[in-house]
Amino acid sequence: MKKRPLVSLDPSKVLVIGFALIILFGAFLLTLPIATQNGEGLKWIDALFTSTSATCVTGLVVVDTGTTFTRFGQIVILSLIQVGGLGFMTFATFFAVLLGKRISLKERLLLQESLNNMSFAGIVHLVKRIFIFTVVIELVGGVLLAIRFAFDMPIKRAIYYGVFHSISNFNNAGFDLMGEFRSLTGYVDDPLVNLVVCALITLGGIGFIVMNEIYEFNRTRRLSLHTKVVLRTSALLLMIGTVLIFILEFNNPKTLQPLSMTGKILGSLFQSVTPRTAGANTLNIPDLTQTTLFIIIILMFIGASPGSTGGGIKTTTFATLLGAVRSQIKGKEDVVFFKRRILYDTIYKALTVMVSGLLIVMTVTLLLTITDSGKDFLMILFEATSAFGTVGLSMGLTPELSTMGRMLIILTMFTGRVGPLTIAFAVTLRRHSDPFKNPKGKIMIG
Repeated sequence: MKKRPLVSLDPSKVLVIGFALIILFGAFLLTLPIATQNGEGLKWIDALFTSTSATCVTGLVVVDTGTTFTRFGQIVILSLIQVGGLGFMTFATFFAVLLGKRISLKERLLLQESLNNMSFAGIVHLVKRIFIFTVVIELVGGVLLAIRFAFDMPIKRAIYYGVFHSISNFNNAGFDLMGEFRSLTGYVDDPLVNLVVCALITLGGIGFIVMNEIYEFNRTRRLSLHTKVVLRTSALLLMIGTVLIFILEFNNPKTLQPLSMTGKILGSLFQSVTPRTAGANTLNIPDLTQTTLFIIIILMFIGASPGSTGGGIKTTTFATLLGAVRSQIKGKEDVVFFKRRILYDTIYKALTVMVSGLLIVMTVTLLLTITDSGKDFLMILFEATSAFGTVGLSMGLTPELSTMGRMLIILTMFTGRVGPLTIAFAVTLRRHSDPFKNPKGKIMIG
């Protein structure tokens, strides 16, 4: 029997295999002597971890990016972030279009799966628009950050740092070049850096479909139900997170207390935005109160929106389940958003994603308590959630992980980026509907 070519495989399998191959290639490049400043290259496990974190746009690091890697190594990481954030199928399609190649139906289906789009109609046009959005947003963000960094470093380095951090944060990766695992803590009360990075993270996290509808709003004068739910849920989570962090950290001498009122507001806002799968931070994460850390864990688990550069169970999943709970409490049969009834298939899928995410985080946390025993439980739970949500925030556990612990986090980051359902579909040999329906049964709930 002849082996099937890659393009004939199920879209889920292609995505899983594609991401895995990119990660392995990136890890190989990072093991080269030219990639590190000591000229020895990274150990394989560290290279694999870094490549996975970059490709899955997570930001968890076992070595400091700014002081460990050469310019070559940093550009490899930046390239992995860009490919991982937009998706390798998006890149392949864009270059195929530039070369005048016709995009087949199978390739359009792969794009639909990659972008988590509801239809493949107009998908090639969307890819073109995605690249335009990406170039413009990253360029503007890079210029603004470079202008600010130029006050603190030579102009050439400021431009490079501006571009690197713009790409990293728009793709919700969280890698930084500041050195010593500091992230952006040196700019905690800087309005320009805070607002630019928050804007980059938010734009990358709402999803390209939403971004495209907002762009076309002047012409169409309408937004889809998906976009309305994403925008409302994202805004509510952002506001609630900012207010809670402001209140909880206001008198914390290690975080907000020493800052001016402007610094307190910016610090609260940034730490509310970044758990939406970005990973950069302006406050030292281990210094936050336990209540704040738990709130951040919840925000990391929810994550960004579908079709974005971020991870997590997604804002629409969270909103759908909340809507189902509200309808059940009110005794209503349907879940309704903006006068539109949500299909039961959507609710079942949301429930599956939610439960799958919880099981993954619980399992990884349990295993880490075994492989890295002696570590604080909250620190382990925080790390597992950060990896699943492809966030990149850490309480300092990542560099201290054992080899087995690092492998667990690698698998968790990969699952979080590709999606638990995509991986489940990829390993399933065949999916089909049952040829018959079983008799109804009743069980007691609650």
